[in-house]
Parts: sequence; structure tokens; C-alpha cells
Amino acid sequence: MAPDLAFGPKGDQWYYTRSTNTYDLTRGVDKKLTISTTKGPPGTKLELAPALTALVVVDMQNFFLAAKCRSHPTGLAAVDPTLRVIEKCRNVGVQLVWLNWGLTDDDLAKMPAAVQHGFSRSLIQPPDQNTVKKTGLGSDLGNGQGRTLMAGEWNSAIYPPLAAVVKAEDTHCGKNRMSGLWNSEQPLWKYLEESGKKTLLFAGVNTDQCVLGTLADAYNSGWDCVMVEDCCATTTGDAQGVCLHNVSSSYGFVVDSNAIAAGKVG
Repeated sequence: MAPDLAFGPKGDQWYYTRSTNTYDLTRGVDKKLTISTTKGPPGTKLELAPALTALVVVDMQNFFLAAKCRSHPTGLAAVDPTLRVIEKCRNVGVQLVWLNWGLTDDDLAKMPAAVQHGFSRSLIQPPDQNTVKKTGLGSDLGNGQGRTLMAGEWNSAIYPPLAAVVKAEDTHCGKNRMSGLWNSEQPLWKYLEESGKKTLLFAGVNTDQCVLGTLADAYNSGWDCVMVEDCCATTTGDAQGVCLHNVSSSYGFVVDSNAIAAGKVG
């Protein structure tokens, strides 16, 4: 059999054991959580250190999930699996991070044209009844929903079934782009660096936009990336499958809520 493999610089390495088809991402920490992947080579397992791992729940906010704002059936279907993963993570000692849009007026004043444009399409082409109305970041959505994705507004709040399980020890990070790691000044970047987290489990919406944007920046900046497939969702056609393929073949690994729930701690 070919020799086992090591990836990365000394002190921050992954180890791959061929005989068990296992990637060790623990960096030498004794307590580990072993889970099976659901995409990529069959039979692959991951060993994660709960103390070095965070579950990053992206944009599970009223703006993206509440019926008052839009129809997102796949996003709603991801809620229960996400709740199961949250419970498991709490039980094994994985930190929970809520990563959400939470803009300020200063953010709006500095927002690049491309980002403004993407959230203002309804000003150019009126939406049909099946399309989400987008009148600009910071615009008033009416009906008590508040200004679009501004910090402290109803539409920016965590979707109620998930808000119900928030605990005081959870970490909350605001973001002002699709990616929560687009530069080193972002709250998520600072938290991960200061806390020494190495491995990130990703859940949230939309898979191909804010989730993948943050995951790709995490990958390029040196964090281990694991997408939890049934805890991620998008309204974009076949994008889910493409994202899962790209994560499992390039950015990192793919698991699901059942694999995490069945994970063994040792």
C-alpha cells in the first residue's frame, strides 16, 4: 500500500491514513469527533477536534426564510436538519456561530456599486409575483419588516425556530457582503483567529451565494471547510449540486446532518 499522506505546513497539518480512508484534521488534539462524508470518494471519514471547530450558520434570517418576505421551500426544509446539527454540536463542544447580514448606515455609504446593484434589481426590472422584490440594501420593506438587512430590523433577525435555540454562549457575527470573510477586518475573521478555530462546518442560505462565498474565502485563507449539505439550501435551479461537487472535489468536504448526528467522540 502507498504511504500515508500529510498536507499543510508543520503544526497545521492534515493527515490521511489510507488503511482507514480517514483525514485527521485535529492538529494533535486528543478529543475528536469522527464523521463520514456524503460526497466524494465512498467510505471517507473525517476526524475533527470539537475544540477547534465552529458551526457557522449563514443568513438563516427572516429576510431569506419568512413567508412574509419570500417563498423559500428548500430553505425551510433545511431548518430541522440544522436544529439537529446544532444539538449535536452543543453536546460535543463545537462552538456555534451565527453569521448574518447586519448593515449600518456607514456600510451603506461605502457599499460598492456591484453589491448595491445586485440588491436593487427591482428598480430596473419590476419583479413578477414569483420573484423577491429587491429595492436596495437599506430600503424600507414596509409592513413592519424594516430596512433591508440593516442591523436590528425584523427582517434581519434570526428565523424564529432557530432563534428559539440561541444561547448566551453562542457567537454572533455581522457581515456587510455576501462573504463574511471578505477581509481580515470582518468580525467572523477576527473571532476565528482569536479563538484559534481551524475547522468550519457550514450551514445556511443561499448555498451558492453567501454560504459558498464565505466558504471559498475561508478555504483561501487557510480554514478547513466542511459543508453540511442538507443544512444548506438555495432557490437557484441546479446550483446546490454544483456547489456540493465543487466543495467535495476542491474546497474541502461534504457531510450531512445524519452523518454528524451519528458521529462518534473519542
